[in-house]
Amino acid sequence: MKAFILEDYGSPLRSTDMPVPVPADNEVLVRMVAAGVNPVDERVRSGDFKSIFPFHLPKVMGGEFSGEVVERGVDVTDIKVGDQVYGYVDLAETGTFSEYIAVDAAAVAPAPMSVSLVEAAGLPVVARTAWQALVDMAKVTEGQTVLIHGGTGGVGSVAVQFAKSLGCTVATTVSTANIDAARDLGADIVIDYQREDLAQALAGTTVDVVLDTQGGDTLKNSLAVVRPGGTVIGITGPPDPEFARRVGVNPVVGLVIRALSSGVRRQARKHGVTYRFLFIGPDGTALRHFSRIVDEGAVRPVIGRVLPFEQTVKALDQVIAGGLRGKVLVTTDPDEVTDHA
Repeated sequence: MKAFILEDYGSPLRSTDMPVPVPADNEVLVRMVAAGVNPVDERVRSGDFKSIFPFHLPKVMGGEFSGEVVERGVDVTDIKVGDQVYGYVDLAETGTFSEYIAVDAAAVAPAPMSVSLVEAAGLPVVARTAWQALVDMAKVTEGQTVLIHGGTGGVGSVAVQFAKSLGCTVATTVSTANIDAARDLGADIVIDYQREDLAQALAGTTVDVVLDTQGGDTLKNSLAVVRPGGTVIGITGPPDPEFARRVGVNPVVGLVIRALSSGVRRQARKHGVTYRFLFIGPDGTALRHFSRIVDEGAVRPVIGRVLPFEQTVKALDQVIAGGLRGKVLVTTDPDEVTDHA
């Protein structure tokens, strides 16, 4: 089978031939139909996480996928050969930029029936991010106001819809070109970050939760607009001590993480708010819940472009360049390609 591997941090991904994996007792073997390409893939490639997660190189890259089950381990009973599934694998595991994937059955779920199998590949990362941020961490309730940065990007486009499905008032920041698209997704307050000041645009609005997909100055500004007692959740960093405890890093790395996030946490305390860092993991149960939400019509995937699988490196380049609306996917099905890089 063909796969894209990382041989050294900072080097380009390389296409190679590998044996089709044999699923372990708790795994299913999936013929990959589509894979999502995400900013975290670039962070892995560049070595951002090497002090936290000791990856063994060379490594097949990629984290999310959709496809068809072609074999299952002897302990797998709730997934059958022929099932169409989608999922997300742990960063340390063998990745999804390959024609076949052996993955823990607990990390996959039946794909939503109301979208194509290719489109389903654009959901696992954003679904897990939105669910974990809004439900597990912030515990948002109906009537609260949620600010989601980058509301037409891969994560933001689904998070906006999901927050609306939970009964929240949704504010979002987008570029001038994406204002109408954000409104179409259901955003109540659309802020043009290219022309408007965040604090001024939200003057008089009580913001309970912020999902920050950008980091940097956007994160700092978010701490100032959320209400006292509110929560700011960042997905681009810096990691916080709670994250270090959760993943079990060694004490030295834990001290480094504490130092890296000290400025943000200090600013959060100054404003009387909580800062949390979000790093998702596989969760097939949550994806099963999300499949129902999609099939009920509350959320739909937003796909920016679909490239041929053999152009995975170029697809990653496009994600790095940014400015895209929705997710970038690669597919092994030539009939589903929408763009040739």
